[in-house]
Formats: sequence, structure tokens, C-alpha cells
Amino acid sequence: MNPIYKTYMENLGEFGLITEVNHPIVAADGLPGIKPQELVIFEDGKLGEVFTIHKDKVEILLLSQESVKTGIQVVRTGKSLSIPVGQELLGHVIDPLGNPISPTAFSTKPAQYRFTDQAPLGISQRKRITKPFKTGVALVDLLIPIGKGQRELIVGDRKSGKSSFLLTAITNQVKHGAIAIYAAIGKKVSDIKKLQEYFIKQGLMDKVIIVAASSIESPSLIYLTPYTAMTIAEYFRDLGQETVVVFDDLSTHAKFYREISLLAKNFPGRDSYPGDIFNTHARLLERAGNFIHKDKGEVSITCIPVVETVEGDLTGYIATNIMSMTDGHIFFDSNIYFQGRRPAININLSVTRVGKQTQTPPERDANRELTAFVTLYERMQNLSHFGAELSDRIKIIMSNGNKIFRYFDQQYTVIVPSDVQLVFFALLWIGFLDNFEVPLEAARINMTNAYNESLQIQEQFKTIVDTQSFNSLLGNVTKQKDILIPLCKNKAK
Repeated sequence: MNPIYKTYMENLGEFGLITEVNHPIVAADGLPGIKPQELVIFEDGKLGEVFTIHKDKVEILLLSQESVKTGIQVVRTGKSLSIPVGQELLGHVIDPLGNPISPTAFSTKPAQYRFTDQAPLGISQRKRITKPFKTGVALVDLLIPIGKGQRELIVGDRKSGKSSFLLTAITNQVKHGAIAIYAAIGKKVSDIKKLQEYFIKQGLMDKVIIVAASSIESPSLIYLTPYTAMTIAEYFRDLGQETVVVFDDLSTHAKFYREISLLAKNFPGRDSYPGDIFNTHARLLERAGNFIHKDKGEVSITCIPVVETVEGDLTGYIATNIMSMTDGHIFFDSNIYFQGRRPAININLSVTRVGKQTQTPPERDANRELTAFVTLYERMQNLSHFGAELSDRIKIIMSNGNKIFRYFDQQYTVIVPSDVQLVFFALLWIGFLDNFEVPLEAARINMTNAYNESLQIQEQFKTIVDTQSFNSLLGNVTKQKDILIPLCKNKAK
């Protein structure tokens, strides 16, 4: 008999017998004082969490890969499921129960524990989102901006560049002081390993925590993964530390939750998902936001859930559910991906509801100019497909549009500071880079390298972009063109 089981049996004296096993769901008789979501311990030492309470039985979610046998005993603990949280988790890959699965265990095990299923903080403890969440990707930062504390859905087909964008955004945020918690939900073991190797190679792992449950794990552990990640983020939020949480991905999470619910014989709804699937994801995502902090003034948990679509179908059940919970979405279009554009974001079908309020005046003006131009460009492109004879005006629009999209093309390993994004775009918009001897992508890398390597250049750029309108920015760039254009010609390092 397991010693922990024996201790709870002696203290509470209330146990049940397993009568039915549909792994990971087991049914037990007895346990008259059991409560919803209470933690239980089986006779052989395995853990479980109460899933559903019926009149004649209790259904328990088994928190292990191995099953249990019918007839064994299970005892109450009087506690809810909790996980260890603390600074000691930084730099590690952990499972949803907080145990390390990285090559090295914790040097010191976290002493503090928190319940995984917490109620979201109320509106009185939140603040308006005002700080920008810079991803380092020009297309997103200028056209679909994200704010710190925002919940922005990343949606798109498999292999359309979603993970590459996430890695770029996390890299930029960690380099600016944030802590990243990456929930790898039902991923291949090799993918989790590659993720860890990327952060180690970039020198970021000491500011990253990966909560991972591979596809070979129990569905119950996969189901718990995003809750564990959010619980850890809330610990750092209370310390006054900005965090970014990635759920990769919630469509997989929904599928495993559907599997659990069907095994528990819950009545299925649309696409066989359980009726409470909306509540399951909503109570998770609502825990993110921008919060009041007694010392820091405000602190944010920025949440980036991911949903995988099939053949670009944005009307899927899980995709539309999560769109209704979040503050916008970025749609990665496989058709754009196959055209060779990176990132493969469909601008017209992407939305940000609060990100624009975090932009500076010249950024907002640039956003309006760009949005109007991209709409016009798409219309002219559709016209050209009919074989219509193009006027000189349309040819100019098409030429400028191609130039703009070449500017937006950006490999995921490249991070462009926001000042460089604005200044480089202004040079392009005025026409100073027309027929430039250096390709646009190389010119932008050259300017980025010059900016990163010189504090003096950074100060110059800040002076240029510190204006109240995009037109003033264009005027500043025109005055400084003799300094700025040579920066585009330096050899990229």
C-alpha cells in the first residue's frame, strides 16, 4: 500500500472502490463527501481528479499514462490539484504536474504551490491596455498591432508559418525583459526537443518555461497543460513580471477534451464536442489581461492561443469559439504561403481589437495609409486578373504594392526594431529606395544591424520617430536622408 494513500486513509477514513475503467476515466463507488475537482489518490499511488459526480458514482480523471485495475481502493484528499511554481522553473521543460522532464532536474524544488483552476481576476483589478507588444515582425507591428495583456489568436492551416512567427515574437519579448511560458499541447517529442534547442541556441532558455505533454501522454495530462502554463504565468504576474503565454495549440486540446468527455459518456454537441467546451476555453483565456499591481502599477499576461484550421476554414467550431473570446486574430493563409510571402498573413482577414490604441501617432497614421493602400492594391490585382488593359495609374499602384509587400517579406530569424520599421517604411513610401542598388531585404538588415550596434544611431532614430503624425515623420526622414540611406548600403553582418 502506498504510504501517501495510507496517510490520507488514516486522516479522512473515506474511500471508494473502482468499478469501471475507460482510461483515462474511471468510475468509483463510495466517497460520499467528495467535491468537484477534488484530488484523489489510488491505492497504488496514482493520482486522479474528480471529473463528474453522479448520484450513484463518481467519475475520476486519471492523471497518469498507466491505467488502474477495477476493485482497487481510492481515497479522498480534501484538496484540489495544485502544481509547484517559482523562479526555479525557469530554463526547464516540465510536465503538466510540474515535474521536470528536461535533462537536468531542479537544483532547488519550488516551495510554493498553486491551484491550476483559478477564477479570473475581476474588472476592478484590471487596467486598460496601453503598452505595445512588439513582435519584431513589421507586418504585424504596423498593420495588426498587439498590446501587452491582449489575447490574440493565431489561426491557420498546418505548416503555414504560425510557429515561426511565435518564435520570433517570443524572442523579441524575452530580449526586452518578458518571461515566456510555452504550452506544447499534444506535440511530438521531437517538436518539443526542437523548441527547447531553439531557445538554448538563442540564449533565451533561462527566461523560458516549456510546459509539455507529448502526443503519447495520457489525454488527461494533455488536457491539463494550458492550465498549468497559465497558473505559472499568474505567479510571475503577482511578482510584477511581464509574461507571454503561448497555447500551441487549443484545437488539439479541444480534441483530447472531446475524447475524455465521450469516454465519460457526456452528451455530445456540435462536431461531437462536449457542451461545455466554450466554458473550458473561456475560463482559461479570461485569466490573461493587463492587471493592477501594487508595486509596478500594472503588469500583463499576454496570451497567444493557436488554432489549426483545415483548408483555411475560418468557420470551424473551435476557431470561431476562440475568436469570440479573444481580442483579435491573425490568419496565416496557406495560399499566401505557397506564393512565397513570409509571414503568410492574410491582412484583410486578420483583426486586432485593442492593439491600435497602443500605437504612437505616426504608427496609427502609417497603419491607416497602409490599410487603405493594401485594400486598393488587392482590388487592382483582381482587376488585372481579368486581362483588362492597365492604365498608368494602376501600373503605379501595382508597382508600389509589390514594393510594399517586398518590404513586409521577413524571415522568422530576422527581428526588426519598431523604430527601424517606421523609418525604413518612410524611406520606401517617399520613394528614396526606388531602383535601389541593394535589395530591399538586405537594405533592411543593414539598417537593423547599424541600429543595434550603435546607441548614437538609436538616439537619432528616436528623434526622427518622436512626432505627432506620419507626415511629420516623412519630413524628418527627408531631412535626414543623407544619413539614413547610407545605413541601408552597409554590408549586413
